[in-house]
Amino acid sequence: MRIGIVSDTHGDAKRLSHALEIFSHHQVQVVVHCGDVGSIQCLRLLANAAPNVHVVAGNTDRHIEELADEAESLGINFAAEAVHVPLDDGKALVATHGHDENLLGELIADRQFHYVCHGHSHMIRDEGVNGVRVINPGALHRAKVRTVAVLDTVSGVLEHIVVR
Repeated sequence: MRIGIVSDTHGDAKRLSHALEIFSHHQVQVVVHCGDVGSIQCLRLLANAAPNVHVVAGNTDRHIEELADEAESLGINFAAEAVHVPLDDGKALVATHGHDENLLGELIADRQFHYVCHGHSHMIRDEGVNGVRVINPGALHRAKVRTVAVLDTVSGVLEHIVVR
């Protein structure tokens, strides 16, 4: 399964569109947004990106109820703190924004998930922590290099891709 992972769009629909073109090119089946989506327009773009879309709120997403209502109407799995993503191979992924370091640490320490994805720092990350793969795709806003990630859960390959 190929998963497109994105974070910290902060309402930049144009750059998100470019990221989603990358995901389409890589034939992702699932899109995970790790928070700070920033706008209803970005949610609408995400809804058309893949058959399976998961979004978690970030610390700058002040209008969570509005985002949650729109996500529900679009068929997006949306959560305020952590969104769970079951994978085909019996594994599971969870995404949180990362601004709540205690929650992020708990999700990693729990070892219930094979993958823990987060954003917030605007810096890419791919490391193993106590048998859990921790991934940050980078950011599409206020980052020196704007990136997304594509994870192939069959091969285990994670590719961070620059978004122009």
